[in-house]
Amino acid sequence: MKHLLLISFLLTTFINTTKAQNKPAYQLFKSDGKVANYDKMIKDLADSDMVFFGEYHYNPIAHWLQLEVSKNLFDIKGDSLFFGAEMLESGNQLVLNEYLSGLYPESKMLPEMTQMWNNYDTDYRPLVEFAKENKLRFIATNIPRRYASLISKKGINALKELSPEALALIGPDLETYFDPTVKAYAEIADNMGGHVPPNMLNIQTAQAAKDATMAHFSLKNFKKGDLLLHIEGSYHSNYEQGIIWWIHKIKPGLTLKSITTVTESEWSTLTKEQKATIANYIIVVADNMTQTEN
Repeated sequence: MKHLLLISFLLTTFINTTKAQNKPAYQLFKSDGKVANYDKMIKDLADSDMVFFGEYHYNPIAHWLQLEVSKNLFDIKGDSLFFGAEMLESGNQLVLNEYLSGLYPESKMLPEMTQMWNNYDTDYRPLVEFAKENKLRFIATNIPRRYASLISKKGINALKELSPEALALIGPDLETYFDPTVKAYAEIADNMGGHVPPNMLNIQTAQAAKDATMAHFSLKNFKKGDLLLHIEGSYHSNYEQGIIWWIHKIKPGLTLKSITTVTESEWSTLTKEQKATIANYIIVVADNMTQTEN
């Protein structure tokens, strides 16, 4: 009887375990639509100059994988690895550098940082702390929000009203290369249908200012042999648009690779061509995944 009970228990455990295995937290695909091997992906990413990890800002799987990818790339690249992030503005770099070098505790650093995202503690702090523990550089790449807002209101001519100190915090290539017909910016207008506001060009320019600035500070801090792991919203790197487009314009010839995050329902609606071009690697997460911020 005890033997039969044990067999029954083991069978129940096996069935429950099997059911749990059929609900993976995420799936990882290559751009050809085939399942990707994580370890092979890491080796491939390590053989790059820059890797752009496109996230959904409140998706916990993306944030967990960012940290895991960081650890694995560090195992290969050591102190040649450095980080960049959309979530930190260029004007915060001095404070961030001082904190990373151990000049003062986090309790002194955080009040000095401007426009910190409300999910910093849960989603981005682990990356900053990983950089600090391993003496790696972490670059605040994004344009200060006040300048993006100014450009959105006044257009590119707003740059003429700023001081040299302010302009040093903005990508200097904006005026040279900005093109509103590029997919990433044209889609902003397309998505508004028949309700395009009169200042649409300004809105597109402000979006481009973010990408151009993130590209600028990524390049400014890069030297041959480095590997940049840059964290940004997926919209800023999908389809080799946004930051990647700007880097190709400013300094062509670098090896750039990308990861993106999509939901199951989004993945199922992408065409074969879209899957092949959205990113090198695609993280597919459940539609009902719990968010870190609601």
